[in-house]
Amino acid sequence: MNKVRLTWLGHSCFEIMHGRRVLIDPFITDNPAATVSLSDLEPDLIAVTHGHRDHLGDTVEIALRAGCKVVCIHELSQYLKSKGILTEGMNIGGSIDLYGFSITMTDARHSSSIDESGHTFDGGRAAGFLIRAGNISIYHAGDTGIFRDMELIGDLYRPDVVILPIGGRYTMNSRDAALAVSMLNPKIAIPMHYNTYEKIKQDPDVFVSAVKEVSDADVIVMEVNDSIIFQD
Repeated sequence: MNKVRLTWLGHSCFEIMHGRRVLIDPFITDNPAATVSLSDLEPDLIAVTHGHRDHLGDTVEIALRAGCKVVCIHELSQYLKSKGILTEGMNIGGSIDLYGFSITMTDARHSSSIDESGHTFDGGRAAGFLIRAGNISIYHAGDTGIFRDMELIGDLYRPDVVILPIGGRYTMNSRDAALAVSMLNPKIAIPMHYNTYEKIKQDPDVFVSAVKEVSDADVIVMEVNDSIIFQD
């Protein structure tokens, strides 16, 4: 059996390894929670949920060095193409198969823009990703508030693992995220996008307790650079 390895690199950045490597939202430089070096990252594919600095992050530098493709929404893909990067643009509800991964772009309730040298560019819409590696289905919600169609995402794609923001202020908080878990009905729930900065400081134990009230899902509170291994 092949293994699927999920690693948290801090904030909303995760790596999924299943033979090949998918890197999601590679915000490393200027991320006080990140300890990995950019030179240590050798993805085959980068998936970016939206254009904000703490998600687009180091995509340009990593993609140019590694020569890898970037999967993202159409408007962001056009911006990245202008930087000489190979992209696979898509949109909400679309799916693409690359390197043994099946990737579906899901809705997210959040803003999106690309900020560069004092100018702002259209980043399209914010999104999430449903990534299937072998028989393991992982839902990375991106930055989002709670929305009722999470129930439909759960019904359609039956994610084994959901990764949800709990920081509040810019995304949903722990209690809203717990309700999202009840709608998505996964086996495992993982919190992200919290404690990187003071404005999104949260106690993840609140999320753990809130999930227990509404769901049978196991909550795993990861430390930065922790990995979870799944049997495919």
